[in-house]
Amino acid sequence: MADKLPQTDGRAIEWRIEKGQVPYREALAEQEARNAAIAAGEASELIWLLEHPPVYTAGTSAAAGDLIDPRFDVVETGRGGRYTYHGPGQRVGYVLLDLARRGRDVRRFVHGLESWVIATLGDFGVEAWAVPDRVGIWTRDIDGSEAKVGAIGVRVRRWVTMHGFAVNLDPDLSHFGGIVPCGISEYGVTSLARLGVPVAQEAWDEALQRRAGEFLAVLSESHAA
Repeated sequence: MADKLPQTDGRAIEWRIEKGQVPYREALAEQEARNAAIAAGEASELIWLLEHPPVYTAGTSAAAGDLIDPRFDVVETGRGGRYTYHGPGQRVGYVLLDLARRGRDVRRFVHGLESWVIATLGDFGVEAWAVPDRVGIWTRDIDGSEAKVGAIGVRVRRWVTMHGFAVNLDPDLSHFGGIVPCGISEYGVTSLARLGVPVAQEAWDEALQRRAGEFLAVLSESHAA
């Protein structure tokens, strides 16, 4: 499913929503091609929501010791960060935007992504937050400890962003046991289902769409400044 999201600058962003699973390597190749096309002015920006079959992805800071059990395909991605798991029950959002016309502020872009996910989680009654020294989106697990419910990882090439975020709706959490997620061993991983907040894929996608304008407005403020 594809749609267009109107923008204040008169352009439109393609909003692509996948119902089925997309193999990670296929999605990565599509992102790389779209990144080049956006930078060349040959394609519109893209927000792409999807789900992957089980896969471990390695960022540019991935440490060999963080790959404990390579039970799934392991893909080097070029994004920032360390090892991350993607799989069924986890909703991934790839955000390909042209920062050359949105303020060239990578930090603001990342903070905007974090705020977008946190606000959307709040719409389902889940309090979440970002931690400056820890990558990801955090919440309280069922035992009261702090745990990761979402991952953030981006790459910027030719001032066009790639990758984005992933949120655990109802994945098999045992699959995270093959890696040290994002290199952080002292905290666990949780999901909305584990927290007793079942959220269907369609409901999550719709909530993200409702909040997208706020995220893009932050980037517009950066450009105006």
